[in-house]
This record gives sequence, C-alpha cells and structure tokens, in this order.
Amino acid sequence: MKLDAQRYEIRLARTEEEVASAQRLRYAVFVEEMGAKAAAADHARRLECDAHDPYFDHLILLDREYQPADPLDRVVGVYRLLPGERAAEAGGFYGAAEYDLSPIQCRGRRTLELGRSCIAEPYRRTVAMHLMWNALADYVHARKIEILFGVASFHGTDPRQIADALSFLHHEHLAPEDIRVTARAESRVAMNILPMEKVERREALAQIPNLIKAYLRVGGFVGEGAFVDHDFNTIDVCLLMDTQRMQAKYKSYYSRGLTAA
Repeated sequence: MKLDAQRYEIRLARTEEEVASAQRLRYAVFVEEMGAKAAAADHARRLECDAHDPYFDHLILLDREYQPADPLDRVVGVYRLLPGERAAEAGGFYGAAEYDLSPIQCRGRRTLELGRSCIAEPYRRTVAMHLMWNALADYVHARKIEILFGVASFHGTDPRQIADALSFLHHEHLAPEDIRVTARAESRVAMNILPMEKVERREALAQIPNLIKAYLRVGGFVGEGAFVDHDFNTIDVCLLMDTQRMQAKYKSYYSRGLTAA
C-alpha cells in the first residue's frame, strides 16, 4: 500500500473523542490482534485504556482520506508520551510496575516515557512510522528531553521461544550501568539465556520486532532482564535512549526537530 505523506495529519490528541479513538486502535492491535487480556480495558466499547491515560499526551496519526463510519476508528497510528515532570501526578511511570527505574529517575535529567505505540495494519510498511518518529523528534526537541524510555514487547510469554533475541539484546545492547534499569523480580526472566557464541544472529534479528530494531539503530539500549506480562500476553524489555550517547546522525535528527506532516 503506497501512501502519499500529504494525506496524513499528525499531532497530539485534543479531545476526549480523539483519545478514545487512540484507545480503539490500541484495542484492535493489542487485544484483538495480539491476544492481550487487558484487564483494565473497556471491552464493551473496544477501548484499551488504563488509569495512566489521562496524564499522558497521545500522539495520533490521521489519514485525511479515511473517513470511517464510526469516528472512533479514525486514528491509524498512536504513541503514548509521559514527560518526567508529570509522572508524580500520574502516580509514577507506567513502566515502574515492571522495572526499577531509579537509575534514570535519580539523575536529575529530563525524561520521557514512551508506550502503547502501534500502527493500523494497512498502514504498516509505509511512511507512517517515519512520520510518527518525525513528530516524536519535534516533541523531544521542544521539551529538551535527555532520556527516552519505555517497555517494548515480544508476542507470547515463553522466553525459550525468543532465546536468541533476548540473549543477543543482553550481550550486544545492554544499557550502561548509570542508566541500567532492572526488571522487577516478581515476573523477571533473565535475558542471557545463551552465551553469545551460541546465539544465532540471523534468528535473533528475525525474532526482534521492527520497533525494537528501530530503537537499536539510533543507539538505543535495553535494561537488565525481561518482564513477562501475562495480562498483555507479552515479554517486555525496557528500551532506553540517551541523547548524549546516540549515534551522531540520529542525535542531530532528534536535537534539531523536524516538521511532521
């Protein structure tokens, strides 16, 4: 599906209906497509939602040529964003339920939690995700964010099925100690399942979701240990991007800000 970038509008949600539309897309992807139980969801209205939503900014992607019968089906891409200064008001970061975030919270640096990123199926493998990243770059630049982080997921809850991927991430992309967050013990699984010499690199890269690979390409890291989220039917890793450590060309990309469609 080839799409003209001029068809898109991308911005923060402005109304309750637009937030609900973002939640509708999340429901379609995480519950209907990936099999999440999503205990907090509004299943009757098909909205994936939780108590953190009112405190997040919701970056939404709209296709100007797509006018569905139900306005809650309008959003075709979403990112959920929580600046660090708003975390206390929200009762803490969402990811704090899975990871000890103290290594990044005690640094006095400006942080941004990313989450619930998804694209409607017809818009994947197009310019959609690139435009979302452009808009995220604008957001980061405007708020002088220094550390971006958030949990990202592998489908399923058996770490043996993704042993190559988890081991590869641990050996090749483990975060520096000063920002190395650690999965909480109650649902933690070790990521160094295999020694590096036993890892099948081709298999590992095939197992790693595209979103995680995108973060790694811009110099991202992973925290220590993975977290099994049975409610969402996923194994989560915590991704971190430190703008001071990012690869030069991508650091420039995120520091100058770009104009989204």
